[in-house]
This record gives sequence, structure tokens and C-alpha cells, in this order.
Amino acid sequence: MGALGLRSIGQVLSELKPDYPDLSISKIRFLETEGLISPERAESGYRRFSESDIERLRFILEAQKRHYMPLKIIREQLDAMDRGESPGGDDGDGGPKPIDIGPKPVPPRRSIRMTRRELLQASGLPEQALSDLERAGLVAPRRGTVYYGRDQLTVAVVCRRLAAYGMDARHLRIVKQSAEREVGLIEQAILPYLKRNPQTARQAPGEVMQLILYAHAAIMRQNLQQ
Repeated sequence: MGALGLRSIGQVLSELKPDYPDLSISKIRFLETEGLISPERAESGYRRFSESDIERLRFILEAQKRHYMPLKIIREQLDAMDRGESPGGDDGDGGPKPIDIGPKPVPPRRSIRMTRRELLQASGLPEQALSDLERAGLVAPRRGTVYYGRDQLTVAVVCRRLAAYGMDARHLRIVKQSAEREVGLIEQAILPYLKRNPQTARQAPGEVMQLILYAHAAIMRQNLQQ
């Protein structure tokens, strides 16, 4: 560690790489070029990262790794933090705050709008893989538009990461079939409730969906452990 606790780019990489294996010096330089981080420069021209620079970088990496956020949204959150405002869901632990299990309604997430080219760039998914997802009905532009949203980005990123395990659009078709059955279950279950409580018609489906997802993940973990 250098003077005043400043670190070199190599030291930063060594510190963060265990948590973010895909991180590289090139990626750190890219994020600087995009204006998301601004490390100091020594007289020699070498970058020097403070503790706040590293925490900012960790926030970016966490948002990408766990929440699949494109750089445009991350930049907006960082700008809000720079103005002393809440980044919109940040829990102060390097990423957006997850939704707690409970009776509270699920807050809507900020919508995003991306062209097909932007989707490919943000997700890192090859063109052919995206075409396979589209043919399988797993990804499609929003109805009546040519733009893709957050859910389409999530599926694309997940598909790219699953490729390392030999999985592709063919395997995700099974996930799609399961999701369609669960949607039918949710619709059937909450219809009588919505008729009795029409004022909750907007938030109830999203809340029930989140609870089903929590149960789904817990059951999968139990089965994998066995």
C-alpha cells in the first residue's frame, strides 16, 4: 500500500478479484474511461486508488454481478450518490437492497429501454445466442416496440453465464415452461383475493410472485444439498 493508504491498480485487482473473478485491469481502465471511477494519478502517471475509489468500484461490480444493471443505470445511481442522495435502493453494502420477505408490497424497479444492439453490449451475449433465445420465446422486445427491458437483459446475462456450465437456450426452455405453470398458479390463486380487495390489484401479483420465487429458490437449494 502506498502513501496515505493509496493502492495501485494491481493491488486493487488482487483485493477484489476473489469476489469478482471476471475482473481485470482492462475492465478497471474501461470503467475509468466511462467516467464511473476517477482514481488519482501520481506524477509518474500511475493510477492511485483511495479507499473510497475501491468502494465505488465494488458498488459497480456488485450491481453488475448480482443485479445485472447496465452501466447507464449504474451511472445514474452513482450520480445520485455524488449529490448526497440515496441511489434508489442501495443498502450501503455494495449493491441495491434486496426485497425483504413479508407483507409489504414490492416496490417497482426503474424501467430501462434498450435497443437490440445495446442489449448485446450490456449483456455480453453473442449474437447467435441471443437469436437462439428469441427463437425459443425466452427473449422478445416489449409488446408493440423494438425495445428490450430489464427482464430481457436479465435473461440474456443469465444465459451468457450459464454457457460456462454447458447450458444454453434449450435448457432455459424448461425454466420457461416452469415459469408459465407458476404464473398460472398465481393467477388462479389470487383471483378470488383480488375480487375481495380490488385496491390491492396492482401490487398483489408482484408480491405473490416474489414469495413464490423465494420458495422456489429454497426448495431448489434443499434438493441440491441432498
